[in-house]
Amino acid sequence: MQPISNCLTIDVEDYFQVNAFAAHVHRDQWQSFPLRVDRNTGRILDILDSYGIKATFFVLGWVAEKLPSLVREIHQRGHEIACHGYWHELIYQIGPDKFRDDIRRAKALLEDQVGERVRGYRAPSYSITRRSMWALNTLVQEGFTYDSSIFPIYHDTYGIPDAQRFPHTIETEAGPLIEFPLTTVSLKLGWKKIHLPIAGGGYLRLLPAGVIRSGIASINIEERQPAVVYFHPWEIDPDQPRIQAGMKSRFRHYLNLRGTEKKLMYLFGNLSFAPMKEVFSQLGVACA
Repeated sequence: MQPISNCLTIDVEDYFQVNAFAAHVHRDQWQSFPLRVDRNTGRILDILDSYGIKATFFVLGWVAEKLPSLVREIHQRGHEIACHGYWHELIYQIGPDKFRDDIRRAKALLEDQVGERVRGYRAPSYSITRRSMWALNTLVQEGFTYDSSIFPIYHDTYGIPDAQRFPHTIETEAGPLIEFPLTTVSLKLGWKKIHLPIAGGGYLRLLPAGVIRSGIASINIEERQPAVVYFHPWEIDPDQPRIQAGMKSRFRHYLNLRGTEKKLMYLFGNLSFAPMKEVFSQLGVACA
């Protein structure tokens, strides 16, 4: 039986652009912060090379505009370039018109830099929820063929708890869109099933690496499905400047930064990973 490859994805944004700090760092202030995303992404590329792993990089348009050579290097080193929007704003807050402008600007920028079509999208902070399902139709209209934005959990910012857990096709008015939800394990508590997130990010920093590996392995073996793991370049950077924010925001952002790189390397050495487009191909799903 052929081993299942899991999707490895990196959301390329800098430490001051995260939603947890949106109330404290306005986008007009971004220019005043020292960039660390290029250095951190370079470190990630070197680690991936050492393991022979290729990934999908969901690049923020603002970063791509400031650092075009970084986008080209990611692409030239054999990784897939996908879109993370331009401004990193929550979709259900900006509405349909601003959303269309945002993804159109970012997609055109990335395609110009790498010289090929960008097919994948991930919403900032997974902000495709029940309030913004209209965004899926817009994605198809703007030329995207797959999305990885829906998180089947309860959360104060994102999540659709009863969403499908594995890759599937969503039929929109504009046509089909492949959705690869963020990975959860399903547990039965009495009469009720709950989905627990193990996809990466803050959950990677919170949970032991062995627990994440076991959860993904069970999905691969018992459910015969791929998982998707995500993280951000700032999560391997424990020395990043500290931003003054509320306790919850600081907890979510700074928790266990020093252990992230070691955990990732443990997962890289114990699981199989590939870019999203390659995993779709293994599943027999066309995303061209």
